[in-house]
Amino acid sequence: MELLQRRETIIRQWFSMWLTGQNSGLENIFSPDATYVESWGPEYHGIGAIKFWFEEWNTRGTVQQWDIQQFFHKGDQTVVQWHFQCQLSGEPSQSFDGLSLIRWNQEEKIGFLQEFGCNDKRYDPYADGPVPVFRDEPALWL
Repeated sequence: MELLQRRETIIRQWFSMWLTGQNSGLENIFSPDATYVESWGPEYHGIGAIKFWFEEWNTRGTVQQWDIQQFFHKGDQTVVQWHFQCQLSGEPSQSFDGLSLIRWNQEEKIGFLQEFGCNDKRYDPYADGPVPVFRDEPALWL
């Protein structure tokens, strides 16, 4: 159980860094050759690229909320279910639900992380009958 608690602490530290906008130890979280895949497409290879992205993103945006709902562990993998909200400079705040699939390396650092996002503005297109009524709005980045 101690191993799983350590992994959860590392993930909480990563989320907390986004909430503060401060790099408080990326090297303690990610392996040097880590891969990070965002839910909408960008992919970063290596701790240097992850650090650059983190620092650059925080010059133009603010993470307002990143709440962990639950963890799932199996072998060298962890899945985290979460809710995220941010605001980029000059844009309205946006939020979504998501999952992160994490693979740990031998040193118990994140070697691979891939995010999966889900629109949190959900609705039933069949609420008014058998013909679906979809919202007339552009799909988010998902």
